This record gives sequence, C-alpha cells and structure tokens, in this order.
Amino acid sequence: MSNRLFQGLVHQMRDCIDRVIGVVDETGTIIACSDLSRIGEVSDYLAIDLGENSDVFVRDGNTYKPFGSKMTSEYAVFVGGSDEASEKYCNLLAVSLSNIKQYYDEKYDRNNFIKNVILDNILPGDIYVKARELHFGTDVSRVALLIRIVSANDISAFDVIQNLFPDKQKDFVFNISESDIVLVKEVRSGIDPKDLEKLARSIVDTLGGEFYTKVVVGIGTIVTGVKDLSRSFKEAQVALEVGKVFDTEKLIVSYDNLGIARIIYQLPTSLCEMFLKEVFKKGSIESLDQETLFTIQKFFENNLNVSETSRKLFVHRNTLVYRLEKIKKLTGLDLREFDHAIVFKVALMVKKYLTANPVKY
Repeated sequence: MSNRLFQGLVHQMRDCIDRVIGVVDETGTIIACSDLSRIGEVSDYLAIDLGENSDVFVRDGNTYKPFGSKMTSEYAVFVGGSDEASEKYCNLLAVSLSNIKQYYDEKYDRNNFIKNVILDNILPGDIYVKARELHFGTDVSRVALLIRIVSANDISAFDVIQNLFPDKQKDFVFNISESDIVLVKEVRSGIDPKDLEKLARSIVDTLGGEFYTKVVVGIGTIVTGVKDLSRSFKEAQVALEVGKVFDTEKLIVSYDNLGIARIIYQLPTSLCEMFLKEVFKKGSIESLDQETLFTIQKFFENNLNVSETSRKLFVHRNTLVYRLEKIKKLTGLDLREFDHAIVFKVALMVKKYLTANPVKY
C-alpha cells in the first residue's frame, strides 16, 4: 500500500520539481518514481548506504534522504542531481512523505489499530467505527499472547515471531516495549485451551532452540469482539506477573490456569498481612527453616500421604511424623488434617506474594 501512496504523491509533485524524483525501500529497490521506467531498479550498494546513513548522501549522481518510522530507515527519497537545490528538495520531500505515511498508517493500518485497542489508546465508542473503516471482523474469536524476552542475543525475536505468523490479515504482532511483544491471534471458535499452550510452546521452543533467546509467554482468555481484546491482553500481563511469583519455573502461563494464585494476587497487601498474623498466632512463618519448608512442600506434592512422602524424602516414617509434630507445635497447624493443610498452603502462597511484591495492572 505504501508503494501506491508514494507513487501517487511523486506523480503529483513531478510537475513542481524539474528533476527525476522517487522513493527507494530498504533493499535499494525503486518503488516509486516520476520516471515510470525506473520502477523496480535495484542497487545492492544503495541498500548498504541506507543501513549506514540517516542523513542526506549522494550516490550515482542522485541525492538521497532516508526516512521511516522504525529505528532504522525504511525508505529514502531521491532527487536527480548533487547540488544544493537537490539537497533542499530531498529534505522537503522526506518530511512530507514521512508525515503522510505516518498519518496513513495511523488511519488505515490494522496492526496499529489493534495496538491502540489493547493499550486503551482509543475510545470505546470509536472502536467499532474504526473497525468498519478497516473492514475488520468484529465477531471473530481472538486471543492475546504476551511474549516477554528474558535473555536474548542479536537475533530479533520480533522478526522471528512475525515469520511464524505471516498472515497479517488474521494475526497481528507488535512491540509494546523493548522486551515485550504482543501476538493477537485469530482462533477457531471452541478451540481447546491446550492448543493455545502448544502454540505458545512452539514460540518458546523456536526462539530458545534455534535462536538462543529465552522468553516467557502469558496467555489471556479467548474473546469474541474487538473491544474485549484489551481484557485478554491485561489477562496475559497478569498471567506473567502471577507466574513470576508462584510458578517461577514455568515458561508458559495461562490466565485460565492461575487458580487460587489469581485470587491472592488481587488481594490488598494489608489484608494478606492480617491473614498471616491470624494463621500464625503461635509463631511466625519465619521460624520454619529451609529443611522444614522443603518437607512441607513434598508433603503437599504427595497429597498429604505420610508413607509416600517419607519414601520420596528417603527418611523413616517416624522421622516425618516427628517433623510434622514439630510444625504443629510451632504454628498450631496439623498438616495431616485437610483443613489445616489448606490454610497452610494458602498462607505459604500469601507469604510468597508479599515477598515478591509484584507489579499490578
């Protein structure tokens, strides 16, 4: 679409500037020109020049001025000649074309529209009006995935993800920060949530296995309707933050699977602190050493089964019973009783939450 936009503007300006004018893309290909016969010409050397320059430069008798909306220039305008007038024409054309492209992208680019929706940068009443202008399906099921880069190399994770989801009519990929990438994926109605986790796994494995880039992925809930995409995105954010507190080993966290951790995350810290004081009336949770906490963790993992837990810990059954009695004496909670075990499990999660002090959205 940019090619047609630029060609239309160049065509209108050719009578005002008595020289050959045109636009080249980042590959050094002429995509618009007042001399139609030159459209499609490619210069490999010019592509290198564009990568190295951000200001006016001269090559092969033409004056060039790079412009674009990314960190590196996407395009360059050129004017025939290498004199002072050519430089002035170049600067004027670059400003004009850059502003017009930015306006066009903001008005007609679907990717930009979706980005504004999930970041709440567009009024709710304008969402459906804009969707109609863009012929954007409003009754389609979609889900937001937040991909956070934990460690990376020189490979662009954004480019890799874009290549994994090349259908720009259905799937939208964009950056919202240096480390966060959003994928808004169109899905079939009634899709199994496990399929979404497989999708997220393919992203994690591709970036990690082939490009040595570690990422974590938060998955929001599936929504129908453009307006609710903002909610799905916020859920993906919450999934990552809750996962960072309660499931530090997980690389994929789904909002639907957060369980009780989601409830704890939404509680005020003052209420959490009050709860801990009520639970541990007899003694502080800090009085439990690391060995005791590890024993408790294994006891929970083995469904409060004393025999199975002692076998996994390679200790005598009586040793485990002694440890549980010690915990009861310190805290007043007997973990062999289901109700006490539930309270203790929640208390441990609350303590972990308060220690982590996560960012809330």
